[in-house]
Amino acid sequence: MPFLNPSLLDTGSPPIPEVQAWGGHYDGHAGSLLNMCQAVPAHPPAPGMLEHLSRAAGDPAFATYGPIMGDAALREAYAAELDAVYGGRTGAAQVAITAGCNQAYHVTMTALAQRGDAVLLPAPWYFNHRMTLDMLGVEPRPLPCRAERGFVPDPDEAASLIDERVRAIVLVTPNNPTGAIYPPEVIADFLALCRKRGIWLVLDETYRDFLPAGLDRPHGLLSGEGWPENLIQIYSFSKSFAIPGHRLGAMGAPAALLPELGKVMDCVQICAARAGQAALTWGLGALGAWRGANRTEMQARAEAVRAAFSRLPGWELQSLGAYFAYVRHPFGDASAWTVAERLAAQHGLMCLPGPAFAGEEAHLRIAFANVDAPGIVAMEERLRAAAA
Repeated sequence: MPFLNPSLLDTGSPPIPEVQAWGGHYDGHAGSLLNMCQAVPAHPPAPGMLEHLSRAAGDPAFATYGPIMGDAALREAYAAELDAVYGGRTGAAQVAITAGCNQAYHVTMTALAQRGDAVLLPAPWYFNHRMTLDMLGVEPRPLPCRAERGFVPDPDEAASLIDERVRAIVLVTPNNPTGAIYPPEVIADFLALCRKRGIWLVLDETYRDFLPAGLDRPHGLLSGEGWPENLIQIYSFSKSFAIPGHRLGAMGAPAALLPELGKVMDCVQICAARAGQAALTWGLGALGAWRGANRTEMQARAEAVRAAFSRLPGWELQSLGAYFAYVRHPFGDASAWTVAERLAAQHGLMCLPGPAFAGEEAHLRIAFANVDAPGIVAMEERLRAAAA
């Protein structure tokens, strides 16, 4: 085989296909296979969203190239949504529409860091975040998120990890994989730390629409007069609107940075899918009640998961939030990979091992949003059988 980029060859593979392959060995004896390894909404998009998607997909106007940074109407609608959520004054010139949050992250890292630089990632980390840095030749420097702190990172510890090679700190809240929700004051301390040290704060809020009741405003970073000069926020429409296959996300950043981000976006995809952009422009204004009902449903599922683990001997629920339960398995020193394979192949329950996220061997991530209430009952039964 001819030469390949060594950084790509040294990049790990995504773990989800491997786990799904294990599920292919399940014989169905305990019921249907439970896919709790990939964070996918279990409900379909709103009927109105599907109608608008269909209409836009059939409109020749949306088959052409669009603006690199996103259609103007959607950028304005998303800026208005940011203002409603955070109480700020965001303009369309400070937001861009991307092909999902993964593209937003990849574009951001390409702009902020070069080979030999370093970025602090909360560990356990989202594996695609690590993979992107590996491909770019950027060091993913672990920022420990410990169980005894509720998997919330410590700004003081982060400060001790920053040297002349560090270009940014990434925070993910609610977190993937742990589900941990970072307190607003912690997020504010991280922004202040990054400002003091002259680096960027990259805030991934993919799951912000699934915060518990009473936490409607995740933080106050955007409530001032202008966008913070060292903040990039990334977001996904996939979960909130149940449209992961349409690959739509967003970035918020200082207006002066967007032309540089646009250079990367033009080379990656030129523009996000335009039919989806048209449907989202409508959905941001029309589907507030529908999104709110889904948030309430996710909270109900989270409480059902909490109750289930309270009844499961040996299993320890260590963190819960948004789409995820992060649990300690009862099998001692057994590899989490071995445990996850046995759960998938023998019990029909697919989940991800903690080491897939650079976490501990004792942990598993279970994406409870993928199943309904009967699915959570089935999860409990299968975990109990696996530990028997």
